[in-house]
Parts: sequence; structure tokens; C-alpha cells
Amino acid sequence: MAANNFSVARYAPRRGPLARLTARDSIVRRLDWPLLFSALALSLIGSLLVWSATRNRTTLNQGDPYYFFLRHLLNTGIGFTLMVGTIWLGHRTLRGAVPFLYGLSILLVLAVLTPLGATINGAHAWIVIGGGFSLQPSEFCKITIILVMAMLLATRVDAGDLVHPDHRTVVKALCLAAAPMGIVMLMPDLGSVMVMVIIVLGVLLASGASNRWVLGLLGTGLVGAIAIWQLGVLDEYQINRFAAFANPDLDPAGVGYNTNQARIAIGSGGLLGTGLFKGSQTTGQFVPEQQTDFVFTVAGEELGFVGAGLILFLLGVVLWRACRIARETTELYGTIVAAGIIAWFAFQSFENIGMTLGIMPVAGLPLPFVSYGGSSMFAVWVAIGLLQSIRVQRPLSA
Repeated sequence: MAANNFSVARYAPRRGPLARLTARDSIVRRLDWPLLFSALALSLIGSLLVWSATRNRTTLNQGDPYYFFLRHLLNTGIGFTLMVGTIWLGHRTLRGAVPFLYGLSILLVLAVLTPLGATINGAHAWIVIGGGFSLQPSEFCKITIILVMAMLLATRVDAGDLVHPDHRTVVKALCLAAAPMGIVMLMPDLGSVMVMVIIVLGVLLASGASNRWVLGLLGTGLVGAIAIWQLGVLDEYQINRFAAFANPDLDPAGVGYNTNQARIAIGSGGLLGTGLFKGSQTTGQFVPEQQTDFVFTVAGEELGFVGAGLILFLLGVVLWRACRIARETTELYGTIVAAGIIAWFAFQSFENIGMTLGIMPVAGLPLPFVSYGGSSMFAVWVAIGLLQSIRVQRPLSA
């Protein structure tokens, strides 16, 4: 694939996380501001939607209508700080720490299977820290899978030894990705595994590996899905979710309740919505998990088609800028990292919004930047930091 041209001639590694950046060509000047503003706007819109969804839920907010609103802003602030730290360190510096980060993520997901793990909303995927805080390690596994696969697949290509990753390297990368995915499947957290599979596909496509690997992975995934279904790995509530997706009229007061109420909320918003804090479905608390999995229903009902469309537009800007970063970098490592993040954000957004509209099964995935949840917020902002680092540290001639 001569068009890639990932060679020493085009890219000479530089020492230090932010080396050889002149004052004129500073970090601030090289940041992708549309990407940053869009991600920040999504988080701030999310804080208002979370506030509307939880201000009347006294059983959740401990009697404080601002409880989730302030914590969402706090999570956004921490996530933003993690983004700044990621940019400062740089994706190339983090490349050397990938083995440590990968090992740490494996230990954390394994800890969920011990008595340290906790079940929240049917998924045994959390570690309760205390003080109302919890950690979902599978969110960080999405990042480490991207980084470890990028490190393996790009090393010899960026060095100029190979044009494409060889088969042995692809096998090693897939094995390292399969380890955390297998552990997460044991929780079981099917939604996170679905995202990880899409990430692996995106990474392989961006790496220039043979298409036979992509086709083989798709075939293996299909066989694996059938095996999981037949062997009874999934919990009953997960099987019921797929049954409700296949037949929307199945048990509308039970397993189909969430999706039915979500569609009622979105449909009642019309063009401009009922107004923030004025949605009857939201105020009446008819939609379960509305601050997390079904936060898009608040936008549909209270902000209408225009407000929901704004969220889709901002997500589109994030994906567009990420695609530009992936295309403009001259190192395969940066391209793969950006492609993995694109696959992650695109699929998770489609799945989350799709399940509120009834076109995708309910999988318990948050809407990036918008849904309430610390682990998810921290992970997506670290991903933004990686994208910004790839842009900031590209060669000046690019």
C-alpha cells in the first residue's frame, strides 16, 4: 500500500513530549479548536439534560436537586484535566507506557470479578470506591486496547521495515485485545464488548492489515455470538432485551417498557420541544435510567428535533475532526489511535441513540460526553487528549 508512505523519510521521531515546538507554533495554536469546543459543548448540554432528568428523583439525588448536575460538571472538569495531562505527556510518550497501562487495565477488570466488584443496573461491571463514587474499568479498556494494538501494528511500519503489518503481528495484537474482552464478557457486560469489537475492526482497517483478517474477525464474531447465545453466557435480562428489540410489542409493561417510554418522550417533543424542565415524561419520571443510558430522551422531549439535532451535529463535528487528524498524521501509530477512537465514538453514539429510537437493542451504553458517569466521561476526554496530541505533535511540514 504505497499510498500510506509511513516511512522514516516522512517522519523522524523527536525526543520529549512536546519537542521542537517554537513559540510561534505553540501548542495552543495547533490545537483542534472545533474538536475541543464541540466536546465541551456536548458535556455542558449533558449537564443540563442530567439536571432535568434527576432534579425530581429524590430517591436518587438524596434530596438535593443539584446533586447529579454538580457531579456531572465535576466529572467534566476532571475529564478536561485528564485531557490536558494527556496532551502534555503526548501520545508518543504514552506509547512507552502502554505495557504498564495495559497490565493495569487487566488487573482492574479482573478485580470486578472478585468481591470488590459490584452490580449496578444489572451489570456486574463496577468497583465501588466509596462516597458515592464507583469505577467502571471496562471504559478504560477501550483506550488500552486502542493503544496496545496501535503500538504493535505500527512499530515496524513506522520504522520503514514493512509496508503493512505482517500476519504474526496481527495475531499478537488480536490476542492482546481478546484478553480484556473475554474478562468483560464474563461480567457480563455485552455492550462494552460490542464497542471493543468495533474498535478492533476500526484499528485493523486503519492499519493496512490484510482484509482477510477483517473478514475472518467478522466471521468469528458471528460464530461467537451464536455460541454465547446457545451456551447461556448471557443473563436473562440481556436475552430479554434482544427479545424486546426483535418484537417491540413483547411485554410493553415489562421488558419493553424502557424503549416504549423513550419513544413516547422523544415523539412528544416535536420540532422545538416542550422546554427545559417542562417535559411530562421526564418530570413524571416515566423513563428509567434517564440520566445515563436514556439521556437522549430528555433532549428529544424538552429540546425537540432542533435540540436533538444539535447534539447529533456536535457529535458529527467530533467525528469529522477526528477523521481529519487521522488522515493528516504522517505516522501509522497516530492514524491507528485516531481510527480506534473514531470507531468507538461512532458506534457507541449510534447504539445509544438507536436504542432510544427502537432501532438498536438496549445495551446499557452511555452517550459520549452527554450521559452521566465518571468513568465514561474520563475515558472520552482522555481520548480527546490523544487526538489533540496527535495533531499537536505532527511534523511541522505536514
